[in-house]
Amino acid sequence: MRPPGLPVRVSQQDLPSRVTIWEVGARDGLQNESAVLPAATKIELIERLAACGLPVVEATSFVRPDRIPQLADAADVMAGLHRLPGVRYPVLVPNARGLDAAVGVGVDEIAVFVSATDSFARRNLGRPMASQMEMTAPVVAQARSLGLGVRGYVSMCFGDPWEGVVEPARVAEVCAELLAAGCTGLSLGDTIGVATPGQVRALVDLLGTRGVPMDSVGVHFHDTYGQALANTLAALTSGVATIDSSAGGLGGCPYAESATGNLATEDLVWMLDGLGIETGVDLAALVDTSAWIADRLGRAPTSRVVQALAR
Repeated sequence: MRPPGLPVRVSQQDLPSRVTIWEVGARDGLQNESAVLPAATKIELIERLAACGLPVVEATSFVRPDRIPQLADAADVMAGLHRLPGVRYPVLVPNARGLDAAVGVGVDEIAVFVSATDSFARRNLGRPMASQMEMTAPVVAQARSLGLGVRGYVSMCFGDPWEGVVEPARVAEVCAELLAAGCTGLSLGDTIGVATPGQVRALVDLLGTRGVPMDSVGVHFHDTYGQALANTLAALTSGVATIDSSAGGLGGCPYAESATGNLATEDLVWMLDGLGIETGVDLAALVDTSAWIADRLGRAPTSRVVQALAR
């Protein structure tokens, strides 16, 4: 009989043998919480997440404090962070000013963000979709000239609350623009959590036919309709091996009210462990960390695995 807290491992040949979990709780998670945590607590969260074996811990965002006050202390967080060797700590930057601030505290990897729909581009970036690369491309070019890795987040890849269903071809065009600008990775965002597995397979397969290397593609699912794990499995079967998730299920999107929490990292690890896919993550330590940060935020974690194991 297996001890509690360990899934039965049954491998499948059509799936990656190892998955990179891109942990976004400290950035995408905290930016959507009403509570504003002190920098010391954020630093402890990031360090604890890294100590759990997560290979990528997205640390913060260098945005205007009036836009996202929860992350106004980005420079203090990065300056006080003890970085583990072998762990990546990317930060999100919206523009050249954000890049300069990030470079000033010694980051070696950034992420930029664009939209696959015009409505969300206007709300999130303050400009139409047609001109979003005019702001983003110079940031990517400058970062690459400094030797930084650059990930391109694409929001609203599957559905938009103002425009409805998003055609895969439109998303593919945006991805091509990001890669042409010099991005080293992509993240396909289901910002409002409406995607289903068929949509995911269709988009990922389309990118493959257009020559996008699967090792550059990640997926970022919100669990609004309870589809995040199913969508993740669909992406895995199409060859994607980088999955975004958030400790305890923290997060959402402050500019799309229908967006709820991200895919919980613990739920993802439980599924991947059960499929025999290596992640390098200590699930027990991760559960402890998510229970700890939920307590600091004054609310319960939404992760089903945390709820089951942190009793």
